[in-house]
Amino acid sequence: MTGTTAPRRGGRWIDQWDPEDETFWRETGERTARRNLVYSVLSEHIGFSIWSLWSVMVLFMGPQYGIDPAGKFFLIATATFVGAFVRVPYTFAVARFGGRNWTVFSALLLLAPTVAALAVMEPGTSYGTFLLVAALTGVGGGNFASSMTNINAFFPLRKKGWALGLNAGGGNIGVPVVQLAGLLVIATAGAGHPRILLGAYIPLIVLAAALAAARMDNLAPVRNDTGAVREAVKDAHTWIMAFLYIGTFGSFIGYSFAFGLVLQTQFGRTPLQAASLTFIGPLLGSLVRPVGGALADRFGGARITLGTFVAMAAATGVVVFASQRHSLVVFLVGFVALFVLSGLGNGSTYKMIPGIFQAKALARGMSGEAAAAYGRRLSGASMGLIGAVGALGGLGINLVFREAFLSSGSGTAAFVTFLGFYAACCAVTWAVYLRRPVVPVLPEAGAEVKPQLTSV
Repeated sequence: MTGTTAPRRGGRWIDQWDPEDETFWRETGERTARRNLVYSVLSEHIGFSIWSLWSVMVLFMGPQYGIDPAGKFFLIATATFVGAFVRVPYTFAVARFGGRNWTVFSALLLLAPTVAALAVMEPGTSYGTFLLVAALTGVGGGNFASSMTNINAFFPLRKKGWALGLNAGGGNIGVPVVQLAGLLVIATAGAGHPRILLGAYIPLIVLAAALAAARMDNLAPVRNDTGAVREAVKDAHTWIMAFLYIGTFGSFIGYSFAFGLVLQTQFGRTPLQAASLTFIGPLLGSLVRPVGGALADRFGGARITLGTFVAMAAATGVVVFASQRHSLVVFLVGFVALFVLSGLGNGSTYKMIPGIFQAKALARGMSGEAAAAYGRRLSGASMGLIGAVGALGGLGINLVFREAFLSSGSGTAAFVTFLGFYAACCAVTWAVYLRRPVVPVLPEAGAEVKPQLTSV
């Protein structure tokens, strides 16, 4: 990259991009990257709202729908599964079609599940139809993967924790926003009018697509690289980070989808009472995600991630105690703490990913832009895989809840299971990235990276 401008060609394509060049970044790159970040957040935000739509729709589904709690858990689990599955192709679509182009298309695709839900959301609709429409909302989960891959390419390593945290946090807020909107509808029009909520999202989807088309850019240097995909698949760190991301993002999305239904089923809350509480945890968890990324920028991703998992295990212990004592107040304190901690962990784990691959590049003798390009190439390829596996954690949470309520009518056994998983996440983070670090993940901004690699 030479010069301080980003040469363009038609169709809002940028032909050259070097965010690690400080002159380029200061004079051209930062302004362009921030603009793309803003409209990426908007589209991803709407995507999360549509993906989590059935966490709200089930609150509208009273006895007249004829669906028991286990059936409702399976509806939201279906949406979670599809959202996790489509993250892989969505990641690679950015390189194939361009970040701007894919953002426009993926935003418009959100109209399909929204219009479908608008058509079928009434008593008498078959359970199979509800399952199909819930599956369609999974496309909203894919928006996260393409958005994160796209924004990862725009920012230099020293800014990735903040940028990726803000991008993901702004998207995650789509979960509590749709839940708040559902609360507003239930409180004003009643639980018999879900179509008001669905109709309100249609113009928002069109607006997000239009703004992405008008204001975002494609990066020509980001090319579809099957070699990078193969290398990412073979790298053990891809799967170690995917495991850790199950514990952070899997917890966030799984709890977000299940929170209201747990309150209704275990604590006997009405739809309005449940809706008035469900948004709190996802909102706080979304807001602190950039904080997790910023803390990782400053202190190291592995340290923040380990501390997060230790605290999540402690919060889960509080929830188990509250579940056994049937104490709603203590349960809410513990459950909201889980949301906040999972948000912090989301930010720190995604900061770790590009740092791992750039550190490996430096260990192989690369330097400067070559090391940065290698880090962007491998981290971009791995993010879709890590995001997909992490989202499957949300599916696991809802299936474990479903089994717990089927067998005992309580979620206590599910929380005990989650406690054991967080303990495993603590052990893995400490053993791989802190005890004998395979790579020193994300030192303080500006510090020199001198990794000593060992086999995993």
